[in-house]
Amino acid sequence: MNAIDWEIALKLFLGMIFGGIIGLEREIGNRPAGFRTHTLVCMGSVLVMLTSEYLFNTYHSVTNLDPGRLGAQVISGIGFLGAGTIMKDGSRVRGLTTAASLWVVACIGLATGVGFYWGALTATILSYITLVLLKKFEGHMPGVRDYEIHMDIRNVPGQIVQITNVLAALNIRIRHIHVEPGEEEVTQAYFRVTLPQGLNRKTLVGELARLDGVRVTEEDEME
Repeated sequence: MNAIDWEIALKLFLGMIFGGIIGLEREIGNRPAGFRTHTLVCMGSVLVMLTSEYLFNTYHSVTNLDPGRLGAQVISGIGFLGAGTIMKDGSRVRGLTTAASLWVVACIGLATGVGFYWGALTATILSYITLVLLKKFEGHMPGVRDYEIHMDIRNVPGQIVQITNVLAALNIRIRHIHVEPGEEEVTQAYFRVTLPQGLNRKTLVGELARLDGVRVTEEDEME
């Protein structure tokens, strides 16, 4: 392998690393597009720019070529993949952050493919900070409160669905769900939720109490 071949391999490897870093955070959060998807998108974007550069160097003396045309198609085409991660859940729309992260890793891959390593590395670091650290501040915004709701629920199919439907109707963000497994008639469920501005805890508990087979046992404000 010559120096050019090694550079190609390095760019593809960096694309795998950069995309994987962001994808790992999405995978840990159990998002629709995770580690492998982000890795493949970033590597694919790198390959598109390498192919564009190869075509330009090979055929520029024969015909007029725009080396940025293939990259532009990636920017617009990634929207179709991102749209697949966006889901309507009652009154809430989920998956927008994952769709945005896919678009960002595609851009990072393009930057890596043209050798703009510093820009790609900086964007990767800042994207990870945005996804991990800034997420912690969302619950501390004015008018927004995080609560953990403990419930006894009848252990039959559909109970969790009816709870999430109520939360969606109230525009409440679900941050975490844990249900104790077991064969008993009644089991325990724990929801960590973020209440929107203007909605109080009493209203939430009242709506949940109206559900058949659901009893709120405790609700704590999270610090």
